[in-house]
Amino acid sequence: MVTLDLRHVASPAVRDLLHLVNHPDFDRAQQQIERLAGCTEPVRLTGQTATVDTTTGEVLRTYNTSDEPTGSLLTTCGNRRASRCPACSRLYAADTYHLIRAGLSGGTTVPDTVRTHPRVFATLTAPSFGPVHNRPTTPSGGTRPCRCRQLHGPTDALLGTPLNPATYDYTGAVLFNAHASALWARFTTYLRRELAARLGLTQKAARAVLRISFAKVAEYQKRGLVHFHAVIRLDGPDGNTTPPPPSATVAMLTDAIRAAARRVRIAVASDAIGERELTWGTQLDVREIVAFGTEAELTDQAVASYVAKYATKSADASGTLDHALFCRPCQGRGATLLPHGTPLPCAACDGTGQARPLPRLAVARHVRQMIRTCWELGRLPEFADLKLWKWAHMLGFRGHFSTKSRSSSTTLGALRDARRAWRTEQAHAGLPESDSTTTLVVSHWDYLGSGYSPGAALLAADVWHRRELERQFAAEGGC
Repeated sequence: MVTLDLRHVASPAVRDLLHLVNHPDFDRAQQQIERLAGCTEPVRLTGQTATVDTTTGEVLRTYNTSDEPTGSLLTTCGNRRASRCPACSRLYAADTYHLIRAGLSGGTTVPDTVRTHPRVFATLTAPSFGPVHNRPTTPSGGTRPCRCRQLHGPTDALLGTPLNPATYDYTGAVLFNAHASALWARFTTYLRRELAARLGLTQKAARAVLRISFAKVAEYQKRGLVHFHAVIRLDGPDGNTTPPPPSATVAMLTDAIRAAARRVRIAVASDAIGERELTWGTQLDVREIVAFGTEAELTDQAVASYVAKYATKSADASGTLDHALFCRPCQGRGATLLPHGTPLPCAACDGTGQARPLPRLAVARHVRQMIRTCWELGRLPEFADLKLWKWAHMLGFRGHFSTKSRSSSTTLGALRDARRAWRTEQAHAGLPESDSTTTLVVSHWDYLGSGYSPGAALLAADVWHRRELERQFAAEGGC
């Protein structure tokens, strides 16, 4: 028998893993980790649940986390961001794909006739706040030198950064990100007005025959500015169950989108920065979505895949951080008060309200300047409602990354409910059919914390790696 002295194992994670492997109920601990499919930040719960037959009062099954080897139940974090949890973000992307696909081709609660409604894929971009390094193309698709006279590669770190940082309008860039959601809201208002005008109706009369449905996602460009990809569809007055009037065509929708985007204006005034007018950029792309199976490139399936891919991205895709810099303990006040009223400097931010000094952030200079601009503008009272300190790591953007109108498609909640119902059916598979329809589950749960122990994190990483290899093997046509 070989005895291993854990004192000679240098890594704490390896020591913890060995302790876990030698636990008498290690198989159950491993089963929990396998069920999470590689989730990186699981939620730890304590509590109990009981399945009761409502007709007889008999307790059919019980479960208590005290019986678990770790004393807790692990459940997935559900984070949509691939930078934080690749496993959960993959599931979120799959749900987003089905949500968008249902709004284009029908499915779940959306009728198949929705595919005959006019629908387009629109991209609204940010305006220019100064020239940046880029990869311009020729009419034939080749690459031309940048304004700096260099030919940048696809992964060049200079792409998206200003040619002259001293003259770049960082204030305008941050304010655009902070007002991007408001710009979208005004765009949808103007779009309804433009469609009503083209139908020769008042806005009230237009609402009686036409409804606009959309689903959009936000994406960060390399220059750190947000732009929106949106699926926009025309429906009848009752939403996706009714067709729009024959006069509402794709051409009319395209023309109205372009006109509405040009009309959007948001005025920003401040003694410190003067008066600004925020608009959409001149680069506006609007293309018709065609049915799957046609020769066109932009099919409903392609659009659904495209939107799902960007739904799991965050600001870190542009080189910034995926966590807040805003100091939560002091809420930006820079100090907390002891019970007797004596001010105590915040240990997390040294009394500045910042989680760490900006010069020490491991980001590019352009991103650091965007964050610094958020911090400087956040000190101004007139911009307090923008909460720029809280959203400095997002470069000022504080909106939702994916949104949809009420009748555009099914909902993520409905998709999760369907998945939960399927899992419940699997759990009841061993019960008699009469019992499974008359049972009541009584539960009580408390939040214990998040994350794995160091050793369990190694097992979770192995689970994710194995499943990734399996997916790649299947994608390459393996059997």
